[in-house]
Amino acid sequence: MAPISLLVVLLMSCSFNHHQLQLVLANNPFDQDFSYMKSVHNINGEEEIGSSNYNNNYYDYIIIGGGTAGCPLAATLSENYSVLVLERGNAPQSHPTVFTLAGFFSDLQKQDDGTTPFQSFTSKDGVGNRRGRVLGGSSMINGGFYSRADDEFFAKSGVEWEMDLVEKAYEWVEESVVSTHPRLDVWQSSMREALLEAGVGPDNGFSLNHKVGTKTSGSLFDQFGTRHGAVQLLNRANLDNLRVVVQATVDRIIFDSTTTEPSSSSKPSAIGVKYSDSKGKSHKAFLRRKGEIILSAGAIGSPQLLLLSGIGPQSQHPNVGKFMADNPMNIINILLPNSSMEPSITKVVGINDNYFIEPVIFQPQLNMTSGSLAEKIPGPLSIGSLWLANSTDVKVTPNVRFNYFDNPIDLSRCVMGMRKIGEMLETEAMNQFKHNGELLFSGPSLPNNNSNNWEWESFCRTTVGTFYHYHGGCVVGKVVDGDFNVMGIKSVRVVDGSTFNISPGTNPQATLMMYIGLKMLGERSRE
Repeated sequence: MAPISLLVVLLMSCSFNHHQLQLVLANNPFDQDFSYMKSVHNINGEEEIGSSNYNNNYYDYIIIGGGTAGCPLAATLSENYSVLVLERGNAPQSHPTVFTLAGFFSDLQKQDDGTTPFQSFTSKDGVGNRRGRVLGGSSMINGGFYSRADDEFFAKSGVEWEMDLVEKAYEWVEESVVSTHPRLDVWQSSMREALLEAGVGPDNGFSLNHKVGTKTSGSLFDQFGTRHGAVQLLNRANLDNLRVVVQATVDRIIFDSTTTEPSSSSKPSAIGVKYSDSKGKSHKAFLRRKGEIILSAGAIGSPQLLLLSGIGPQSQHPNVGKFMADNPMNIINILLPNSSMEPSITKVVGINDNYFIEPVIFQPQLNMTSGSLAEKIPGPLSIGSLWLANSTDVKVTPNVRFNYFDNPIDLSRCVMGMRKIGEMLETEAMNQFKHNGELLFSGPSLPNNNSNNWEWESFCRTTVGTFYHYHGGCVVGKVVDGDFNVMGIKSVRVVDGSTFNISPGTNPQATLMMYIGLKMLGERSRE
């Protein structure tokens, strides 16, 4: 039984038929298992699903979003039930860059033209951000750093976790997609030494667990630089019970009209979804008896879809879109004397109760290599909100404001973290990166006056960015209950980062890839 989530080079056209699948499998230069493609269909050019046989259009579970949470959830539930996954993006084979480390760095430089595997948006704070727009979600576009949640997340999440199932869920994910033998390049090794020299201890060696100190953790990139994202968890599914439809954008949830009338004493009951292909053609899919719709569209998409479906402040759900938060990122970039240093992703992290420090290196342009030291804070305590920019069109990204550093504790923690980076710059481990005895910076350098708190606070405010680790909008205890059911609504759950009321630690993707599906299977078996 597969536990679950709380939470490549062939351009696909029209539909994925058997012949195209064989081409995909034959043209596979990566170490990837594409067995899941047997269940993947591109809705463009197909007749409406179930139009010739209406019963084929009914499912036990309809999962909205085939991302970091949706893929393992689908894999688990398909063991015993029919599952439809609706993903607005395309199959990852349409974006070969998502499978390689070199492609990851290339995609960082790209602009969103509507066809990229990511969707760019800018919050009302003025900070650029990204969402996954590909089967596999953000696990196909991020830096791949993998670490389990910290104990505080489980204690404060509002969910009664069964920790034995949590452990099994983590192990299931890790044996499928996580590289546990990371090779440390020059930059990562040096930053590990700098962290320890600067007092970020103890030395925890390699660990997938969240531990205070300096550690090396897992990665979705293997030793050859090949990404293994959440989409590969679909290979653990019962593919006969699974249908994944890509380029299918869900417009709204359909409710039983008899339960939404003002005179009705029953809870509004979901019966299906209305969705569109990229050509604008409308489609519908429906639930079987005891079926459920599960939103796994992420911290932007899930609250947006609830609002578009009439579930929000106007329907006795005032907290939909509230309690949004994003881990602020502050970073310094050091020009490195050796332009031939290979690109590097985060494998080493320094963890403190007040901050996390992560080293990364990339080659932006003009053959100038820069190494980056990035800092983020736990929590955060500052919260914002999300609201619709368009009341009918799901393709229009909603407005969101995260209110970075609105809480003074967040700002104080940023200052502590950046000062610690300043201490790292003074260590012997950094000497090899100096030009004529000095470190050179690309972009802002740290404040010179270490005693002037205002300068450090100003640095944090003016250089704030993001790790794309935002969460909230459908928070447990506010919008969903401890089993992730939308309160006051029948047959709708939310299983993704929008339910988090606190960041799970160094990276949320490990937490998104586990647990809930197994609990749901257990619930159904007891009925």
